[in-house]
Amino acid sequence: MQPSHIEHIGIAVKSLDAVIPYYEKMLGTKCYSIEEVPEQKVRTAFFKIGQTKIELLESTDPEGPIGKYIEKRGEGVQHIAFAVEGLQDQLNTLAEEGIQLIDKQPRKGAEGLNIAFLHPKSTFGVLTELCEDPNKK
Repeated sequence: MQPSHIEHIGIAVKSLDAVIPYYEKMLGTKCYSIEEVPEQKVRTAFFKIGQTKIELLESTDPEGPIGKYIEKRGEGVQHIAFAVEGLQDQLNTLAEEGIQLIDKQPRKGAEGLNIAFLHPKSTFGVLTELCEDPNKK
């Protein structure tokens, strides 16, 4: 697998409204997008730093993945995402190599990307997301 770049770093937060001003001040840039992803029970807010994005994740349901994450671990870095091409082929290859997949097939994520997660048990404790822009094929 050869990612083209770090697509984003996902940070779990309790409240976008409380955290966005901090990142705008710290990064010297405005949040350029807030989006709800109902399938993942999350609201996201994005900042762009060069080619990499910071994605803030606020749970819309305490039983959703981010709600459970915050309950168990608190706010903080939740995952790292890499941009790849041929996401399904990448997943097939990783599965053949023994990497445990959370998603065996890509699904829709924020910003219209196709996404899939690798289980942290297979990635040395780091929840890893692979992202593919379907418009760049």
